[in-house]
Amino acid sequence: MSSPAHNPLRDPRDKRLPRIAGPSGLTIFGVTGDLSRKKLMPAIYDLSNRGLLPPGFALTGVARREWENQDFGEVVYEAVKENARTPFHQAVWDRLAEGIRFVPGSFDDPATFDRLSQTIKELDEERGTGGNHAFYLSVPPSMFPTVLTHLSRSGLAEQSADTWRRVVIEKPFGHDLESAQELNRIVNEVFPEDSVFRIDHYLGKETVQNILALRFANQLFEPLWNAHYVDHVQITMAEDIGLGGRAGYYDGIGAARDVIQNHLLQLLALTAMEEPLSFSPDDLRAEKSKVLSATKPVGPFAETTARGQYTGGWQGGQQVPGLHEEGGFASDSRTETFAAITLEIENRRWAGVPFYLRTGKRLGRRVTEIAVVFKRAPHLPFDDTMTEELGQNALVIRIQPDEGVTMRFGAKVPGTSMEVRDVTMDFGYGHAFTESSPEAYERLLLDVLLGEPSLFPVNEEVELSWQILDPVLDYWAEHGYPEKYKAGTWGPPSAEAMLARSGRVWRRP
Repeated sequence: MSSPAHNPLRDPRDKRLPRIAGPSGLTIFGVTGDLSRKKLMPAIYDLSNRGLLPPGFALTGVARREWENQDFGEVVYEAVKENARTPFHQAVWDRLAEGIRFVPGSFDDPATFDRLSQTIKELDEERGTGGNHAFYLSVPPSMFPTVLTHLSRSGLAEQSADTWRRVVIEKPFGHDLESAQELNRIVNEVFPEDSVFRIDHYLGKETVQNILALRFANQLFEPLWNAHYVDHVQITMAEDIGLGGRAGYYDGIGAARDVIQNHLLQLLALTAMEEPLSFSPDDLRAEKSKVLSATKPVGPFAETTARGQYTGGWQGGQQVPGLHEEGGFASDSRTETFAAITLEIENRRWAGVPFYLRTGKRLGRRVTEIAVVFKRAPHLPFDDTMTEELGQNALVIRIQPDEGVTMRFGAKVPGTSMEVRDVTMDFGYGHAFTESSPEAYERLLLDVLLGEPSLFPVNEEVELSWQILDPVLDYWAEHGYPEKYKAGTWGPPSAEAMLARSGRVWRRP
């Protein structure tokens, strides 16, 4: 029997038509949170608007609210009107609204899951969802074991040869290697690994996937993508916002656990991995795991890492408060809002090339990018005055906010003398393609319903990432406090010193 996600009317070789999810439903635990309202519900509508969901698709919310189905429907409606990417069409909404259900109750109450089980049975009969259901855990990590245990007890996790059940888990995936291994054990007791989808929304971004196209579809770049030509690589995720109301969640986690362990190490893996045999999930994961296995933090950590906490300052023309003025953070907290680390990859391609990863709150601007910085040319025909304003060639992959690719290289300045200066060549997705990029959650939620796991980290990748980061976190736990840096700057002085020791500087995006 064919898979429920298979569309027999579509030739898989026909690239003009996207794959459409088969009969299915999605249950979201924690529908009252920001993630659900700003990302998940709008993404469901956008998928429906693009014709990528089945006509009988069902969306079920579970939360501690005394709502009826129509109350939840109104919440979804408001979220869609406010945050959807695609235009609002009443007919699309009406069709989607027919499949909206709500189950009230606490996540630690078995009766909640009994009601959910009954609701799902009714949806199978009324909407034709065919027993195929995904459960999205948009809840604090401390609640994962509780929800998983009740999904198992109530039979909601059971699947047959003709039906599937899947679970979607939001980061963080543990807070160190030991806790990640324990979480993986708990999850896999209830769902087999091929039914587990760990969401890293960065991997759903169009430009992240374009890293693979840029590298492996173009003969122009791949021959230079190695230690013979590359001086170093910088991977940056900077935010210009502070913690605001998230201080309670963030204290004890910090920038390294929140961003480096998942987003930035996944970007490193895609940047540094060898060419896979194919883009099948197994082949992609094999190459990512290989490069993560070879990745190690560089010491001594007092010189090769940096961490900081932002203080008040000026940003975007207005004065903003420091971390401890925002409330919710202990005055003696050692949780960092800026983190930078130095990594090396112990293989033939990258031997001797440092990878610098940094992330932070209240930095100069919001940007995520990968900068591959090349070694300097010998400049043999030029004297020093001809090239004194020339930097290093760089290829910069911009992931947000303005998705695209920039190349920096030297060109002659117009005039009678031979003078070379840096110029840039810029490619922007918004200029080159008429169709706007789907939101990351659109792509990832559709992949969950299709059972397409290429963009989701598996157990091994999660545990390898913690193996890389844990030594740095252990060192920070034992040595001092994060350094202060002013809001609107690019981090603490120790971050600048990190690169200055080898004669390098951070990019100013």
